[in-house]
Amino acid sequence: MGSSMGSGAGRRSAGARLHGVPPVGGRRAGTFTDVPTTSHASTSASVTASTAARAGGRVRIVPPLRTVLSARVAAVLAASALVVPPVVLAGGTAYAAPGDGKAPPKTAAPPAKMSHVGGERLSAPGVQVQLKDGAPKLPHGITARSWIVSDAESGEVLAAKNPHWQLPPASTLKMLFADTVLPKFPKSEKYKVKPADLAGMGVGSSLVGIKENLTYSVHDLWLGVFLRSGNDAVHTLSAMNGGTQATVAEMQKHAKELNAADTHVVTPDGYDAPGQVSSAYDLSLFARAGLQNPDFREYCSTASAQFPGDKGKDGKRASFGIQNTNRLLSGDYDIKPYPGIAGVKNGSTTNAGSTFTGVAQRGERKLLVTVMNPEKKEHNEAYKETAQLFDWGFSAAGKVEPVGRLVGPRSEEGDATAAGSGKGADGDGKNGKGGTTRAALEAGDSSGSVWTAVGVTGGVLIVLGAVALGVRHRSRRSRG
Repeated sequence: MGSSMGSGAGRRSAGARLHGVPPVGGRRAGTFTDVPTTSHASTSASVTASTAARAGGRVRIVPPLRTVLSARVAAVLAASALVVPPVVLAGGTAYAAPGDGKAPPKTAAPPAKMSHVGGERLSAPGVQVQLKDGAPKLPHGITARSWIVSDAESGEVLAAKNPHWQLPPASTLKMLFADTVLPKFPKSEKYKVKPADLAGMGVGSSLVGIKENLTYSVHDLWLGVFLRSGNDAVHTLSAMNGGTQATVAEMQKHAKELNAADTHVVTPDGYDAPGQVSSAYDLSLFARAGLQNPDFREYCSTASAQFPGDKGKDGKRASFGIQNTNRLLSGDYDIKPYPGIAGVKNGSTTNAGSTFTGVAQRGERKLLVTVMNPEKKEHNEAYKETAQLFDWGFSAAGKVEPVGRLVGPRSEEGDATAAGSGKGADGDGKNGKGGTTRAALEAGDSSGSVWTAVGVTGGVLIVLGAVALGVRHRSRRSRG
């Protein structure tokens, strides 16, 4: 299988500009960092958090993201030779061996009744949407088995199709891995890779190119996880965390804490395995939780970086370029970077098909979209369908009644899976007993939305939608 990476000589930065978004209500917008990942030496760059407008210690309003591209990043994108060594496989995602795990047959239908978490309408099969007068119709040609469009701040679900259908997640499960492990190790910590750390990876796993007996910083390893979806980076971090099985157990526990009841974890990297499932709803919860962490935001929004390579004859280590395999962020020969995109994670395996969760902003609106396994098996189809759903979600702002919501973690809302918990939302978008009402949210009551607001306000979401990379790849068999 050919590499999805082409020659760096053909890459350029076109139209790289600063696009400021006016602050909300006259408030000063937050401070946004550039991407401190242009070389191995830059890994200690600090991340500057934004200042959100607060009242009484509660987040009242979230400042908008600003489309920021520093001159330093522009120079790297324009001039650096992003040459990936042969060890990096196409797509940056885990490719499963035939028969490894179980995928629903092509004719499979979703269960007649699924989880009620987030609202009863989300438990029903098929498309759920409630259009007001003048609302745009949902786009035609969306073939994903499962998808969901939600507001990243309020958590309101604007529309969904089979959002609780339990399906193989592929490398989008790495978002839960990051939610679980990323806070444990400072990015400056160094680790020498042992041969045993790289054992047990699935056949055909995507790799960033980690070598045994070499030392890497935690920052390096997370770049490998997010940009190249490197299972070797996941297994190295799992070894640091006490081993694969311990990490899997922690991930399952964390999924439960996030009220992600559709998820069953078998592997930390998303490689196909019997019984490993998640859902579009749960993947959106993982993304929303991860976006609270500034390091998570940095990694998932980085389009390109330098990664440490092997030692040369002189004993010194060179670095090589890696590019994010999220095609809405980095672009591809048949798709441009999506305006306002800021992450999050892509995936592709034999059984999962293509999966993707993305976050983007237009004006003051921030949306999360998750797409799982499009039936249409064209190149970059998951990204194309995601872009269509983003376009619809932004144009439908204020013109639809929510059909449910993304719930908060148990520490905030209790067990949303319990019968009669009242943590969902009914069909007209009004929260049930125990939930935060839309009126309270509109009035600025943050009692039920502090967790939401903090999730996307750290000020380091790097919006690269204004950049056209002009990338052409040697192989058109790229996946993920």
